[in-house]
Amino acid sequence: MARGGRLRQDRPRLKLWAISDLHVGHRDNRRVVEELPAHPQDWLILGGDMGEKLDHLGFVLEAVAPKFARLIWVPGNHELWAVRGEPAGEERYQAMVALCRLYGALTPEDPFPVFEGHLLAPLFTLYDYSFAPEGMDAEAAVAWAREERLICADEGLLHPDPYPTRQAWCEARCAYSERRLEEALAAHPGPTVLVDHFPLLEELARLPRIPRFKIWCGTKRTRDWPRRFRAAVVVYGHLHIPGTRVVGGVRYEEVSLGYPQQWQWNRSSGPFLRLVLPGPSAPVTPG
Repeated sequence: MARGGRLRQDRPRLKLWAISDLHVGHRDNRRVVEELPAHPQDWLILGGDMGEKLDHLGFVLEAVAPKFARLIWVPGNHELWAVRGEPAGEERYQAMVALCRLYGALTPEDPFPVFEGHLLAPLFTLYDYSFAPEGMDAEAAVAWAREERLICADEGLLHPDPYPTRQAWCEARCAYSERRLEEALAAHPGPTVLVDHFPLLEELARLPRIPRFKIWCGTKRTRDWPRRFRAAVVVYGHLHIPGTRVVGGVRYEEVSLGYPQQWQWNRSSGPFLRLVLPGPSAPVTPG
């Protein structure tokens, strides 16, 4: 019993929610964002691909910022597309970081916060074509995908300026992220939640109808990050195949909404938010 004879009431446990790939250039997806339920005490991860324009990101931030105590954002590949009249490459990314800060949203450039004992690390790593068969360079990997009539729009729209290639930008981002994680973990002894738009493991980049698209889905450089950086949960999107898996004792949450034709057939009324902490919001599929 607390002082004064009053019963002690435990603080309600906060929840960490996540969603990605909102693609609000589509009208139906904008409606989903506008109708997301409010959780004013909880935090929300925005896992990339809010849209293709700075205005798309601004629309999402404007809609959801009043509904949550804190937002965490990472960029997707669509957000990095060079849109006419808007900046490209690193300049574009920094413009999005600045926009997020106007709404109090944390980004991969901000200090990592702690949520319910977990170090929460938003990351931006991109991809480097290393999910291709062994021995292929980027040019060969793209040719391999073209054999199945596959090409990612990134090839014409995602400019890496000032880096010479997307894989060079990926290398720089991975090195930067590793340094920041090592420094943060030196001061934080607990578990982590790693957040990236792209899956950190190649085996998670499974696209049954277009398997060779995986070359645009991540990098082998992040293979050991979940173990090395004490991840309890890894949050990602990009695949438009939401679900929960466990690999090597780590829970992986793919949290994407996707395009209207992808979500309307089985989730037309939601739920669209996925619960990251304190636990999974759907049955777990072993890796």
